[in-house]
Amino acid sequence: MSIYEFSATNNRGEEVSLAQYQGKVMLIANTASKCGFTPQYQGLNDLYKDLQDKGLVVLGFPCNQFGAQEPGSDSEISEFCELNYGVSFPIMSKIDVNGDNAHPLFTYLKSHAPGIMGSKKIKWNFTKFLINQDGKVLKRYAPLTKPEAIRKDIEALLGA
Repeated sequence: MSIYEFSATNNRGEEVSLAQYQGKVMLIANTASKCGFTPQYQGLNDLYKDLQDKGLVVLGFPCNQFGAQEPGSDSEISEFCELNYGVSFPIMSKIDVNGDNAHPLFTYLKSHAPGIMGSKKIKWNFTKFLINQDGKVLKRYAPLTKPEAIRKDIEALLGA
């Protein structure tokens, strides 16, 4: 199975195939609007704005599984992201990332880039996954890792 076989619903209710991102570097994160890490939206957006023309795609997947820190509807989340952080990268529909109802994409990401000591669970909001242009899941970044700290890895992939 390839990452390009997955699709997800965006925050406008449209189905988005990840196949459209073939040949691009992807940074995928589970996000939340009421979390101590929420300011990372700014860093993610800065990466996207600076590097999208070189082939970077950032995808945000809101999730309410950690401390109920993403209680809003898809439209409320979208409005929050735009008003507070000027987010211009795609925000998807709210999903689960752990448990029986976990989105299949996140099950795939967790199995290809396990956490510390091989953990398959996502521990908190703003866990980030880096995928290369061939669709290979390269690395998982902890919620504490700021997007700015990932820039060098992304630029290396992009040849920037």
